[in-house]
Amino acid sequence: MIEVGLVGFGLAGRGFHAPVIQAVEGLRLAAVVQRTGDDAKKIYPDVRIVRSLEELLGIETIRLVVIATPNQTHFPLAMKCLEAGRDAVVDKPFTNSVQEAVELVRAAKKLGRILTVYHDRRFDADFQGLRKLVASGELGRIVRFEAHYDRFRPKLKPGAWREVPGPGSGVLADLGPHLLDYALTLFGTPERVTADVRIEREGFATDDAFDIWLHYPRSLMAVLGESMLSAVLRPRFVVMGTNGTYLKKEFDPLESVLRTRTPGPGKSWMLEKPENFGEVTQVDGENVRKWKVESFGDWRDFYANVRDAILGKTELQVTPEQALRVMVGLELVRESSGKRCSMPWREAVV
Repeated sequence: MIEVGLVGFGLAGRGFHAPVIQAVEGLRLAAVVQRTGDDAKKIYPDVRIVRSLEELLGIETIRLVVIATPNQTHFPLAMKCLEAGRDAVVDKPFTNSVQEAVELVRAAKKLGRILTVYHDRRFDADFQGLRKLVASGELGRIVRFEAHYDRFRPKLKPGAWREVPGPGSGVLADLGPHLLDYALTLFGTPERVTADVRIEREGFATDDAFDIWLHYPRSLMAVLGESMLSAVLRPRFVVMGTNGTYLKKEFDPLESVLRTRTPGPGKSWMLEKPENFGEVTQVDGENVRKWKVESFGDWRDFYANVRDAILGKTELQVTPEQALRVMVGLELVRESSGKRCSMPWREAVV
C-alpha cells in the first residue's frame, strides 16, 4: 500500500485528485494539507489533516505527495517534496516557466524520484478512443486536428484566483496545458507555433481566450482554441484525414460529475453514453459510411500508472519530458502572441 499526501483541498484536490486516489487499489490517501478547516476529514474520516507541507513531510510513511495548489506554488512545493525523498505528482500547469520545469526534472533525475504532472484529460475516455483511432490509420493521412475547450462565463467569479493578475493566472495557464497535451500526444512536437492570446470580456485583467496553431510537416495543422464567451460550444474534437473525418461534439462527462460526486465503488467511471461517442464519416463516391468510435478508460488509469511506476513495474505514461514540452509550448504561445509572429519550436535542455 502506497500512502499518499495531498497538498490542497480546493476544487482540484477535493474533486479531481482525492476521489481518484481513493479509487485506485494500492493507493491510500493518508493525509491532506489544509491551512484552515476540516473539509477533508468530513469526507474522508480516516485521513489525517495537517496545516503545512513541512508537517506532511514529517509523516515518514507517506511516499507520494500530490501538489494541488495555486499555480505559483507548484515549483517550490514540488522541489521540497523531491528534496525530502518523496515522489511527486504536480497538477497542471507543471510550473510557471520552462526554467522552473527544467530545474524540477533535473532534481528528480538527480535524486532518483518519480515526478509527473496530472495531465488527466489525456485519460478522458473519448480521447483514449481518439488516440486508438489515429493510431489505426483509418483516417488516412491527417491534415487537421481541432480541439476546443469553451465555456460561457461572462461575469467575474468572486474569489477566483485565476482571474487575478499574477504568476500562473489566466485561462491559457489553466486550460492551455490540456489542449497542448492532446496535440503533442497525438502528433509529437510541431515545427512552429502561432498564437493569439487575448482578453475578450470587458473589465477583466487576465487572458480569457486564445487560439493556437501548431504547424507540422506534410500540411498537418493542429488548431487549439478557448473562449469564455461561447454560449454555443464548438465541437470538442475534429480530425480531418484523407480517408475521412472524425467529429466529437460533446465533452467527456467525468469532470463535471466529479465536481459534485464520486462514481460508486465497483462501478465503471466511463460515463459517456454510446450516442455521444465520436463519429467517423467516410465518403467513397456516392457511398457514405458513418460509425461510432468507442470511448474507454478513465482518470483512474493515471494514478494506477503512477502506482506501478513507483513499484518499478512500468514506465510513466506522463513523463517529465512530456510535461516539459507542454511548458515549452505555453512559453512559445505567449511569445508568438506578444510578437505577432510564428515561433520555431525549441527543445528545453535538461
